[in-house]
Amino acid sequence: MKVTAFVGSARKKHTYNAVEHFLGHLKSYGPVECEIVSLSDCSLEICLGCALCCNRGEELCPLKDDRDELLAKIAASDGIIFATPNYSFNVSGLMKVFMDRLGFLFHRPRFFGKAFTGIVAQGIYGGNKIVDYFNFVGRALGCNVVKGSCITTLEPITESGQAKINRIIEAHSKKFYSTLIKKELPVPTLFELMLFRVSRSSIKRILDESWADYRYYKAQGWFESDYFYPTRLNPIKKLAGKIFDRLKF
Repeated sequence: MKVTAFVGSARKKHTYNAVEHFLGHLKSYGPVECEIVSLSDCSLEICLGCALCCNRGEELCPLKDDRDELLAKIAASDGIIFATPNYSFNVSGLMKVFMDRLGFLFHRPRFFGKAFTGIVAQGIYGGNKIVDYFNFVGRALGCNVVKGSCITTLEPITESGQAKINRIIEAHSKKFYSTLIKKELPVPTLFELMLFRVSRSSIKRILDESWADYRYYKAQGWFESDYFYPTRLNPIKKLAGKIFDRLKF
């Protein structure tokens, strides 16, 4: 199994160290190959907002940077970690630029079955909202999300404070490893089912072959499927799906 962590910090300190400890635990649980990608070492251009990637296809993006190389690392991984310091009560600029460059994936999710989680290092407070944001991003990518963790690293870190960080990271890594080895495709919630069915109905009704979303949904067979991937829906969800198909926004 392969796990790749993308670290949105310009320095290799608290956030980076937390990721190292996290991955160290994973490797102690089983045969896991780990890689840390420091986004500060990558070439990432700021999104121009032209929407070509979303509307016509990501291959038409005018920016030439390391996006495709990073995307290939995600695709080749069984587990994905996004880690960031809390900067101004949000992800770091590096992390935000990275996620903006992957924006088309939220239109065309493709990482089903991959485990995802987030790690946030903060000075005082606000990091739990960033954890929630990472959880949302992971689900939007199609991943099996393990609730992320937030560690407080206000310096100087006391001995008891470091011990608390270690406990949080260890417990988090165990939950992530459990999801990593299962590789399950979960049954969608009613809300997830609604989002899929309403979105695909809108795409089929409004768009055509000139739009990347239409071509992707057609190629994946999503215009005829119950969900993004094969799943068993109970009678209530089957009925709900038919109702959702008729909704228009």
